Amino acid sequence: MKFDSIRIVLVATSHPGNIGSAARAMKTMGLHRLYLVSPKVFPDPRAHEMSAGAYDVLLEKVVVTDSLSEALSGCKLVLGTSARARDIALLGLTPAECATKVASMQDDTEIAIVFGREHAGLTNEELMHCHYHIHIPSNPDFSSLNLAQAVQIIAYELRMKILSPQAFVETRKDHLATVDEVEQFHAHLQDVLVGVEFLKPSNPKRLVQRLRRMFNRIRLEQMEVNILRGILTQIQTALSKVEKRVVSHD
Repeated sequence: MKFDSIRIVLVATSHPGNIGSAARAMKTMGLHRLYLVSPKVFPDPRAHEMSAGAYDVLLEKVVVTDSLSEALSGCKLVLGTSARARDIALLGLTPAECATKVASMQDDTEIAIVFGREHAGLTNEELMHCHYHIHIPSNPDFSSLNLAQAVQIIAYELRMKILSPQAFVETRKDHLATVDEVEQFHAHLQDVLVGVEFLKPSNPKRLVQRLRRMFNRIRLEQMEVNILRGILTQIQTALSKVEKRVVSHD
């Protein structure tokens, strides 16, 4: 299924800012084909402002039509969104199921996802142009979803299903500390704990075991060991200075 075969159709959108926000949501997910059916106000500076830079979607590639039939011309699969239950025998899909259905189509299939008015959605007559009805599950006590949010949710599911992008998180490639380095750290830590009288030299076993278990869970890296040993060294230096002051006063 070609991602470029998908068009987003907004029907009788009232506020131009919602058109701009929808264009932004589309471009964020890689969709570029926006159709507007009888928008109340368009073009408008508010749409331009809310697009946040998605000017190609909003100005260069947008198609404005007088009817839904014109916007759906050439389409072989049409899916309509609605937040309200309807007395129409259309098979309902969640956004994820919608994406699965779209992904199963042949590459040359023209597909339209239709969104209705902000306050009233699509009429029953408009839904009759659709093959499926998309419903976004939400809180039944407050199901008010902004138009651009609805576009974003469905566009995201389409992208995840069709393009299967892999999450990329850049991580540091620090090396784990060797057993020798960890042992030297534990010996250093024990010396300091004895020095501050937190650990009793006569019976250190249980506390030392718990500390070892804690640091083993972390799996210390070389840089982390260096930082911890630097802290311990600074503590020892501070203790030495205090001891010298005490001796000088005596």
